[in-house]
Amino acid sequence: MVGAGVIGLATAWRCAQRGFNVTVVDPDPGRGASHYAAGMLAPVTEAHFGEESLLHLTIEAARRYPAFVADLQAAAGISVGYRTTGMLAVAFDNDDRAVLAELHAYHNSLGLTSTLLSSRECRDREPALAPAIRAGLWVEGDHQVDNRRLVQALRAACDRVGVRFLPTEAHLDVHGNRVRGANGIPAAATVLAAGAWSPHVAGLPEAVRPPVRPVKGQILRLRVDPNRPLLTRAVRAFVRGRPLYVVPRETGEIVVGGTVEEMGFDQRVTVEAVADLLDDARRLVPGLVDADFVEASAGLRPGSPDNGPMVGPSGVDGLVIATGHYRNGILLAPITADAVAELLATGAIPEEFVPFDPRRFFDPDWSARHSHRRTAPAASPRSGKDGTSAEPDAARDEKEAATK
Repeated sequence: MVGAGVIGLATAWRCAQRGFNVTVVDPDPGRGASHYAAGMLAPVTEAHFGEESLLHLTIEAARRYPAFVADLQAAAGISVGYRTTGMLAVAFDNDDRAVLAELHAYHNSLGLTSTLLSSRECRDREPALAPAIRAGLWVEGDHQVDNRRLVQALRAACDRVGVRFLPTEAHLDVHGNRVRGANGIPAAATVLAAGAWSPHVAGLPEAVRPPVRPVKGQILRLRVDPNRPLLTRAVRAFVRGRPLYVVPRETGEIVVGGTVEEMGFDQRVTVEAVADLLDDARRLVPGLVDADFVEASAGLRPGSPDNGPMVGPSGVDGLVIATGHYRNGILLAPITADAVAELLATGAIPEEFVPFDPRRFFDPDWSARHSHRRTAPAASPRSGKDGTSAEPDAARDEKEAATK
């Protein structure tokens, strides 16, 4: 296993549970994009037009999350801060209110459940919100998890099932047309799960290099008295045309983010972004002026050309790819882990991952054979499922209400 973010750790754990001997190679386990996320499991509020295959996948991921959390917490003995408090998206002007109305109509067309709210109804749910908000969209089925506690629990669960960690830079061992392991450790199969760094792992055959790019997101962590919380659930918004999310934890921590920056491998925290996030957060929740400032950081999401993950065989013997999850890594970690473990155990990838086979980007023959399967309709959440997707280009990303 190359990579110890939430995807790599979850996959390592599930594979070890199925009897595989697993070694994870990563110079700094758990400190990639997973460390800097907000932990929103936002199926419905991120549903967008034209990405039904991704919606289908994330609907199923959300359905499985409670069982995954229960299993992980039992295995690790650590709470992951999973909260089923719902999510509220709000608008500050008429244009943003129109966007929420369109999103609500789209939800209805798919059988997704959301409710349009007036300004007063929004503030009834969250009294700390600014009086200036014009409308809202309430989504009861969107939840959250504490991403850092999630990673901590996964690491503990891995340790308990005997997963070995090698804290160093990875390089693949390739002989002929087969990947035979990494860093001198022989393996029947090697899983590439290095997030935004996946294309740059040493030794990776050029023909199967996944087209993953880093997408920067700057994020703040504030803290209030947990006995006097400002918010009870995550809130997403447009503030002066900029996307924003404010995610409260039961510990009193409040995560603030929303930037989407195509800056390569630049993880600098900038004065401009911090100032904008703080200013917008105070406009949304005025009481944040009294919060403690804890941290400012920047992470790199692994973006793909179509915003969908790349999970499945690479086309090179011995190499499986699990990367490109973009903003949905936390949500998709459990279902990705199960899929990779199933692939390694049986040689077959689950049906819901067929549209996200990595070979769609570098094997024209595979794409031609499977193009009809990449538009599978979303499963109806009227049977208790919720779903999410992401916008397919950076320009539209700038208009979204939030990012992960």
